[in-house]
Amino acid sequence: MDCSIRSSSLVPPRPASRLGTSSVPAKPRLVRLKPLIARSRLVFCRAAGSDDKYLGNGFPRVTSKVFVEEAIGAEYGEGFETFRMDGPLKVDVDYLNDKLQECFLQRVRHAMKPDEAFGLIFSWDNVVADTRSLKLDAWRQLASEEGKEFSSDRHINKLILHTAADHVLRKVLCWEEEESELERLKSRLSQLYYENLIKLDAPVEGLKEWLDAVHTAGIPCAIVSCLDRRYMHESLQKMGLKKYFQAIVTEEDGMESIAHRFLSAAVKMDRKPSKCIVFEDDPRGITAAHNCTMMAVALIGAHPAYELVQADLAVASFSELSVINLRRLFAHKGSSVHRAPVLHE
Repeated sequence: MDCSIRSSSLVPPRPASRLGTSSVPAKPRLVRLKPLIARSRLVFCRAAGSDDKYLGNGFPRVTSKVFVEEAIGAEYGEGFETFRMDGPLKVDVDYLNDKLQECFLQRVRHAMKPDEAFGLIFSWDNVVADTRSLKLDAWRQLASEEGKEFSSDRHINKLILHTAADHVLRKVLCWEEEESELERLKSRLSQLYYENLIKLDAPVEGLKEWLDAVHTAGIPCAIVSCLDRRYMHESLQKMGLKKYFQAIVTEEDGMESIAHRFLSAAVKMDRKPSKCIVFEDDPRGITAAHNCTMMAVALIGAHPAYELVQADLAVASFSELSVINLRRLFAHKGSSVHRAPVLHE
């Protein structure tokens, strides 16, 4: 008995980007996707390698979603809309869990190697890279250029890290109200962030060893981010992580929410959402994972453990994890758990 549907059948093929996507498998491919809800909202789906999106120095012309508070998404299991030759196709959480079935050969292989049935999804921010310090440095540099004071207060810094740039400039730092000036400051903030990003050459501590372990176990991995694809590839290459990720979801995939990125990653890995595990550091990301019927492993750091209690597992570092932890997550799936178990060395 063959699979009823494969992820490659969800969408038509598209030309490969000239920037290269060697880390993304030839199948499945996603075209620009639109969510089922909020259709009136404008989605900026920029083609990778588009020259008019960059300034002369190579940095983005407009502010990316790095400093925007994104929607969680999939609150009612809704997914996104993609396209096939015979017209649009609505893809939601239940649809993917039902249609992304293992074929006979996959079932045989996964019976012998059950770990390969999982799919791991890593958020870029503070899970793969320490973007918390990159963002704060960008704000400090902007303050210095503008002759403004930048508070070192912990509460204010937390608001700066987890609030949209418009709100920070208007209400938190009280720098500016004029719309044209706000756009200039946001654009410069984005440039400073990317300037800092290209200097980044080391991932979060313990991540590479963990990726080595799951790579040996044959578990496919994906990385999701609101970054431009060009910078994502360059950053992963510089950190020596590109070979570990079979799927990459970036700004060009056109996802409007955190949950839609996770679903896109599941499709690209050819894994049912219910078989995926998300690695996150943010409570919003954990909620998005659960909305997609995915498991969530929280990395304690940017948020304390008591803010991550909804996660299925919470760890202080990747060094505390083992593949057996992943198996136990699914073994306990469906049980009533109100607090995330916290592993300690």
